[in-house]
Amino acid sequence: MSHPSTELDPTIDGVELPAVSVVAPVHDEVENLEPLVRQIHQALDGAAGEGLANHEIVLVDDASSDGSRQLLSELTRSDPRLRARYLPRRSGQSAALLCAIREARGGVVVTIDSDLQNDPADIPRLLERMADGYDLVSGVRARRRDSWLRRVASGFANRVRRAVLRDPFHDSGCALKAYRAELLRDLPAFDGAHRFLPVLALHRLGDSRRVCEVTVNHRPRRAGDSSYSAIRGRALRGVHDLVGVRWLLRRRLDLQPQESVPSRPCPGADRARPGEEATPRQPASEAPAAGAFTSPARSSGR
Repeated sequence: MSHPSTELDPTIDGVELPAVSVVAPVHDEVENLEPLVRQIHQALDGAAGEGLANHEIVLVDDASSDGSRQLLSELTRSDPRLRARYLPRRSGQSAALLCAIREARGGVVVTIDSDLQNDPADIPRLLERMADGYDLVSGVRARRRDSWLRRVASGFANRVRRAVLRDPFHDSGCALKAYRAELLRDLPAFDGAHRFLPVLALHRLGDSRRVCEVTVNHRPRRAGDSSYSAIRGRALRGVHDLVGVRWLLRRRLDLQPQESVPSRPCPGADRARPGEEATPRQPASEAPAAGAFTSPARSSGR
């Protein structure tokens, strides 16, 4: 495969931009940070023949109190490919993740959790499918290493989201995803947005989107507590978010004008002016295949 190329300028002030940005929110993950950074580097450096050594890691700390901030500061001093940002007060997973995305400079952005339940070794497989021309590649956890209650709640939430938002993904809760960077620019920022990033990003593409799912590993948490994943209190809030996102998608404006005259005429363009005969409508040509969606076989362990 060819490595994902940036659609940005190759340099800024003489500094080469990364091809890939791996981003994650952090809260009280001091025991996981060093292995997380190491495993991401190992995964992408191992595919260096494909150009993936040109990557960066962007971690945004959400007011950790366990020493994560101090450790991140130390790690960045010895690792030029690691960039850290720090929120001054506890702002939540959405705020930390959106800040990390805004700091990312790569042409492809990979999101991942910082608790090491996502396996960084799967990242090159997502990027391989991105190089095939997909706009977004979403991980599907083959064997969930979560409690039965969390798995049941997640499965129900996925079905509701697909029905209400026409969300094509089978595992929206899997944080391991790869996006074309431009899809994530200027997304609406709100508390809870991290749960809807894929559908918000793809809404910009309409029927032209190309989406792929890849089965990925899911590991038990090795250290720390699930700071962002408590189930209690999420159900009602999730319903509110779902209604709000549906409203947003239905009312969002398309502000992407084209530089040349579009091939499809504006509504009413074929109407006759006074004193003229109407131009006969030409039969529509067959549109190229669009809306491609590739999904792996669903796992019984999910």
